[in-house]
Amino acid sequence: MNQTWWKESVVYQIYPRSFMDSNGDGIGDIKGITSRMDYLKELGIDVIWLSPVFKSPNDDNGYDISDYQKIMDDFGTMEDFDEMLDAAHQRGIKLMMDLVVNHSSDEHQWFIESKSSKDNEKRDWYIWKPGKDGKEPSNWEAAFKGSVWEYDEGTDEYYLHLFSKKQPDLNWENPRLRKEIYKMMNWWLEKGIDGFRMDVINFISKDTDYPDGKVAEGKKYGDGSPYFMNGPRIHEFLQEMNKEVLSKYDTITVGEAPGVTPEEAKLYTGSDRNELHMVFQFEHMGLGDGPEGKWSNLSWKLTDLKKVMTRWQKGLEEDGWNSLYWNNHDQPRVVSRFGNDKEYRVESAKMLATCLHMMQGTPYIYQGEEIGMTNVQFDSIDQYRDIETLNAFKELTSENRMSEEEMMASIYARGRDNARTPMQWNAEEHGGFTEGTPWIEVNPNYKEINVEKALGDQESIFYYYQKLIKLRKENKAIVYGNYDLLLEDDEQIYAYTRTLGEEKLLIICNFTKDSTLFTLPSGIEYNSSELLISNYAIGEGTSIDSIEMKPFEARVYKLN
Repeated sequence: MNQTWWKESVVYQIYPRSFMDSNGDGIGDIKGITSRMDYLKELGIDVIWLSPVFKSPNDDNGYDISDYQKIMDDFGTMEDFDEMLDAAHQRGIKLMMDLVVNHSSDEHQWFIESKSSKDNEKRDWYIWKPGKDGKEPSNWEAAFKGSVWEYDEGTDEYYLHLFSKKQPDLNWENPRLRKEIYKMMNWWLEKGIDGFRMDVINFISKDTDYPDGKVAEGKKYGDGSPYFMNGPRIHEFLQEMNKEVLSKYDTITVGEAPGVTPEEAKLYTGSDRNELHMVFQFEHMGLGDGPEGKWSNLSWKLTDLKKVMTRWQKGLEEDGWNSLYWNNHDQPRVVSRFGNDKEYRVESAKMLATCLHMMQGTPYIYQGEEIGMTNVQFDSIDQYRDIETLNAFKELTSENRMSEEEMMASIYARGRDNARTPMQWNAEEHGGFTEGTPWIEVNPNYKEINVEKALGDQESIFYYYQKLIKLRKENKAIVYGNYDLLLEDDEQIYAYTRTLGEEKLLIICNFTKDSTLFTLPSGIEYNSSELLISNYAIGEGTSIDSIEMKPFEARVYKLN
């Protein structure tokens, strides 16, 4: 297997609006990030993935871009950006930018021109269609609810938006548009950034017939995903992007790819494919989804999680590469989702970190994960800011598909704002995030859970993450070793081995609040074992053949 720096790296995602506010306006900004660079250096991460900081009217928190080469006023200036990039590079930290090119903002100059008339030279930079039998061109449902088609009176046609109506989809069939995008990407790489995380990149190629999708029972709209996920020309477009841009630089690239399978992921990430380094898949994030998607929030089983993780570990073992994550700006907090954020918050946060960081792939840490930040439960829907959450609440309650109580319970469990409450730096007002009024309220538990407290406690989750990152740097087996699942049917313990040549690691994680017995399966031979990391104190000379695992306990052994 090719050994490369991005396989050996640990990435830290920053959601700038919620990270650190430097000027008291209640919104995190670039200078705020620069002021915390030493903190990230101390944690030991190698790469920052920065969520969008481009000029944007902020309909979808910056994922609606009106100018790809300017900085959003809320976040500062291009000078601030250059200073931050320099501060990161001085500390040996690389910077990966968010690339959002499936869609732009409807306030982007390209769209303003495109919409101005059917004859405009940029008309086909976006996807315009006449209506069909007095209705929309197709029956697809948008990600943020409603139709994907928005009618424009001025030109008597509809434009496509897979997300909000303020996020019109770009037409990748147009070679002039693609050229313009590559020019912009080259501009950023010339500036010195180190790579791209590509937003819903597997949506950029559509079936240009736009056929109607299947309508599920009780639903108004059809499912268009078979016609825009992993579309007909997607690999051609990405290979062209690689040739025109990515191949010229030593980058790190990850493509967000909802609905992708391990087989498809190999096409995106295979070493001789010249496309991307890795993809973000969502199979494990979909555990507990039901008829209303994540808002159904059903229970999940550990065996289901093991099945998904193992399918991806084995699927990309020989060729391709995994990205490893538990949460991000679109997902709830991991300790609340897969752990126990009450009596075992610290233990379960450490266990989950162990389980993920010991797998094959590049680990991603989402801001606040390293101090065990939790989901939030605001009293009223009015305290939420996320467009997806607000639209779903309105639609599902008004159509009596869910009650307001059920909907709030789902938002507490799965809503995107769980990840977007401000970073908790200290026990001062607003968690030290801002001296003003934060754009979204801080989680009320900031006095107990904050960075200052974590840095003052050698047993904190922060130092545990620091140790996991250090272990990955020292052990090639953690990065490159083969993964093999143990105890496949166990509903309490997730155990697996990693093997590289003569080196073997044993990872044991208890996913429950009950003590449970781990018995080493026959066939795993060893002369002696060395404990590399654990989230409980363990006595000398403990046998690994049979272990009474405490609630949410995790252990990693090197077998000699």
